[in-house]
Amino acid sequence: MVGASVVRKQSVTSILRELNASSQDIEASALISMDGLLMASLLPAEFQQDRVAAMSAAMLALASQASMELNRGPLDQILIQGQRGHVLLTRASAKAVLVVITRPDAKLGTTFLDVRRGAEALSKAL
Repeated sequence: MVGASVVRKQSVTSILRELNASSQDIEASALISMDGLLMASLLPAEFQQDRVAAMSAAMLALASQASMELNRGPLDQILIQGQRGHVLLTRASAKAVLVVITRPDAKLGTTFLDVRRGAEALSKAL
């Protein structure tokens, strides 16, 4: 069973690499479990990866609750816009979320499309 886990992690990491290479606007990405554990990451070294995972899971939980309370249905995606770029959190499966960090001048339409494709590929790999 350990072998299958290693192969799956390599597959997930490969999908994250392809996603990052698909657009100049994407700077980094990670796959995080719904309970805040880092599953795979291509985040910069200066990021505290465990902290990013925990915060992402917390944001997802709160936003999911808000979406349901406001009758918007199940949450699909969160967009955070900051002065130095964007953070997209996109559901990859019932148990995982894809976190993508973009440049501040990212073309969000094409980035959303790339991220959605990446999330679908990750869903199949999980």
